[in-house]
Amino acid sequence: MATYAIGDVQGCRDQLSRLIDRIHFDPTRDRLWFVGDLVNRGPDSLGVLRLIKNLGTAALAVLGNHDLFLLAAAEGIVTLRPKDTIDDVLGADDRPELMDWLRKLPLLVHDQSALMVHAGLLPQWTAADAMQLAHEVDEALAGPEYREFLRDFFHASLPPWHPSLTGRMRRASVARVMTRIRSCTPAGEMSGFSGAPKDVPPGYVPWFRIPGRRSADTTIVTGHWAALGLQLKPNHLAIDSGCVWGRYLTAVRFEDRAVFQVEGPRPNR
Repeated sequence: MATYAIGDVQGCRDQLSRLIDRIHFDPTRDRLWFVGDLVNRGPDSLGVLRLIKNLGTAALAVLGNHDLFLLAAAEGIVTLRPKDTIDDVLGADDRPELMDWLRKLPLLVHDQSALMVHAGLLPQWTAADAMQLAHEVDEALAGPEYREFLRDFFHASLPPWHPSLTGRMRRASVARVMTRIRSCTPAGEMSGFSGAPKDVPPGYVPWFRIPGRRSADTTIVTGHWAALGLQLKPNHLAIDSGCVWGRYLTAVRFEDRAVFQVEGPRPNR
């Protein structure tokens, strides 16, 4: 039995299929962990969702910011932008079933080998803190008031995270961190920067390099930061290697950290 973490697929269904073949995946014994951003910007978001959903218990996926955007678009909460490529999902006959499955995916998964979250964690959070906070968001998204959560996430003026936050603002603030953080101050103030780590604005640091980070004793698997590229550190696996931008879709086998890759599609530029 082997477990593989797979980076941001973003609608690249052909690359995902080739990567699954390359690792000789056997759904009766192996497991796939998907780090979020299953959809958008690539050519076949619908095919990706159907493929992963049909894997059943052989696959675990967490939600990324693009996945939340798709859920919000399906509810008319956000408007599609020119670069969005999720029309195939929104027009699909099985859209209701897919959206129900997607919104019940967790924000974070954890087992004895690692914790997986799409973007990262604040330096103040332990792994246990993060699991509890993510659970609060999971309950909101899976519950009857999920539309309110999505409106808050995309349209509310969200305060910075603080443990005193309660209710809807607390959940939306947690989700913003876990699906969007790249760099922050030691106090946990996030930046919106998305470029290369060497160009992070003064006063900000990549979240995983903050001195004294309270989750440093846990191996954390993330995606989201394509400009960071593949990074295999003792307690951090960053596996968004920019497939949708024409670089690579990556799988890392937990047991020995072996890396498997396929080339991404040629960007339309």
